[in-house]
Amino acid sequence: MCDDFSGYKALFALGITEVGCMAHARRKFVELHIANKSSIAATALDLFGRLYQLERDPKVLSDSAARLEQRRERAIPIAQTLHEWLIAQRDKIPSGTATANALDYSLNRWAALTRYLHDARLPIDNNHDEQQIRPWAMGRKNWLFAGTLAAGQRAAAITSLIQSAKLNGHDPYAYLKDVLQRLPTQRASNIGELMPHRWAPQA
Repeated sequence: MCDDFSGYKALFALGITEVGCMAHARRKFVELHIANKSSIAATALDLFGRLYQLERDPKVLSDSAARLEQRRERAIPIAQTLHEWLIAQRDKIPSGTATANALDYSLNRWAALTRYLHDARLPIDNNHDEQQIRPWAMGRKNWLFAGTLAAGQRAAAITSLIQSAKLNGHDPYAYLKDVLQRLPTQRASNIGELMPHRWAPQA
């Protein structure tokens, strides 16, 4: 599952199946609506919203069979309506405009965007994964201003500890608070006990 980054195209040529991220398609219309309160964007967002609402239905969150059935019975008709509407709007909009670009993004990737409808294993978007990498994406520019090489190295060490704590199921704040309190009296030979994969809070 991916966006339209050109680097992925070679993989598809090798036989990798492309799955589109519906959030990326929807985001084009969100930006359009924010910019000029477009009625076209509002209609598109309503139809995208109906697809997302079905994915939030509690009965399908943990049951793949129910999820696939609901997608076939309820989501596919909504997707077909959205597709027909996108085509109809595109015929009315001149190329090169922001609205045309938003419409084209969805239309050009329609097969990939709707592939999730036919496979219960596939999510509607990859927002979960994007949330996991958001700290790195946001930090790229911020880290340019660490000040010195040493400060950058310290920031990298702290960031690694925080992310490692998360990966090991710890609350980063609780982990760092406990480690910093124990560090002054921790024997150097036992310092490994404070690493995220071995750490346990004191009773």
